[in-house]
Amino acid sequence: MQPYIAKRICRAMLIAVAMLAAAPANASETIRVVINQAKIVKLARPADTIVIGNPNIADASVQDASTIVLTGKGFGVTNLVILDRDGMPIVDEQIVVSRSVADSVRVYRRANVQTLSCTPYCESSYKSEAEQMSENTLGGDR
Repeated sequence: MQPYIAKRICRAMLIAVAMLAAAPANASETIRVVINQAKIVKLARPADTIVIGNPNIADASVQDASTIVLTGKGFGVTNLVILDRDGMPIVDEQIVVSRSVADSVRVYRRANVQTLSCTPYCESSYKSEAEQMSENTLGGDR
């Protein structure tokens, strides 16, 4: 009788795992992009319209009808809306653009902040126009 019970438990676990794997992803998930890097987004169906809330934070380019490439341009949070030919949403999610924390070091000298990219040697990191404007406004890196 024991092997029968073990088989039933295994079957129940396999069904539960299959149901979780087939469940759609949470619609409120956030797409995370590292500044000055690209991320590929595959779509469930072909896109017709792509809207980025703030193009100074992220940019989207069309690779093909069902592949979008997001690029982090400046720090912050914006949103991405992708509609199909009938105007139905395919994607409606937040995009968070941030720095790669693992490979960077910030040096604080009183009110001045300098960001160094350490891969493997520490050097001043590249800054996009949006990042330079943000730092100039806040009195950051000099």
